[in-house]
Amino acid sequence: MTYVVTEACIKCKYQDCIEVCPVDCFYEGENMLVIHPDECIDCGVCEPECPAEAILPDTEPEAEKWLELNRDYSEKWPNITRKGEPPADAEEWDGVNGKFENHFSANPGKGD
Repeated sequence: MTYVVTEACIKCKYQDCIEVCPVDCFYEGENMLVIHPDECIDCGVCEPECPAEAILPDTEPEAEKWLELNRDYSEKWPNITRKGEPPADAEEWDGVNGKFENHFSANPGKGD
């Protein structure tokens, strides 16, 4: 089992999860984070830290489609190990549906 980041992170990117991850398995895109599934130790400490509730165990049915996205982009995006500031408009995007289709960016973030 591993944990995955879902579309709820897009344009929110709160980053509270980064602070608690003991293995630094988060990777940063321009407007979301992903978890490297082979580095995640399945401890689950990140899940309750996410204000957007964007992190799920891969055993959840809705997590299946996000597993490949997390795997693919964790290989392309830079590692992030320190919490930064979320986007200024993160709260406005929290809970918005359809963010992947309309707002996902494949561009990398800055990382550490």
